[in-house]
Amino acid sequence: MRRPLVAGNWKMHGTRASVAELINGLRQQVVPAAVEVAVFPGSLHIAQVVEGVAGSAVVVGAQDCAIEAEQGALTGEVAASQLQDVGCRYVLIGHSERRTVLAESDDWVVRKFAAAQSCSLVPVLCVGETLAQREAGETLAVVGRQLDCVISALGVDVFSKAVVAYEPVWAIGTGLTASPQQAQEVHAAIRARIAAESGDVARGVRILYGGSVKAASAVELFGMPDIDGGLVGGASLNADEFGAICRAAGS
Repeated sequence: MRRPLVAGNWKMHGTRASVAELINGLRQQVVPAAVEVAVFPGSLHIAQVVEGVAGSAVVVGAQDCAIEAEQGALTGEVAASQLQDVGCRYVLIGHSERRTVLAESDDWVVRKFAAAQSCSLVPVLCVGETLAQREAGETLAVVGRQLDCVISALGVDVFSKAVVAYEPVWAIGTGLTASPQQAQEVHAAIRARIAAESGDVARGVRILYGGSVKAASAVELFGMPDIDGGLVGGASLNADEFGAICRAAGS
């Protein structure tokens, strides 16, 4: 039985004051014990959040890590070892905003994935297609290629200690959401792609849906057989809305 995971990606939002207010709101939420809850603040606020959620069921992740696992001469970057040291459990790898806006390549995604795991962090590999790719019928090919770059370089067993997040690029921050059936189709294809290499790994890997997830749509989305939770963007900045999404994952 895969434990549902709801992860809140705060992106480039937050001040010390607003983060403190959000932490306070999160600590007041009642979430089923069966649901794992993680938040991904910007790197400036990770230590504040780790301290703020101490003693609660909420765990903390980072939004990115460097291609090198250990400390060194890489100005402006944060090493996976530093994230592990400050108390992170997870790290997002290959988010579409980094792939598209910052031109992050498949090679960099693989190197960051490996760096994270070498420091006992759990990578959350983000995959997804653009609107043009979906309209061209290329969704499964695009997502498959993004998975295959990791599998071919590192082997399928790495997914026994990783999470996959399917985020259609056209649904991120747009208010558009894939229908539960559209999302399930891609999630099933992701699991099948992994199953072609290892059935055991495929049965155990958690696959999250992301892309304008709201409490109103969460119950139906999370009810799909291959959707194991959500990677939530804007809604995770509202503690009550995020709490409702977490409760939907446990319903």
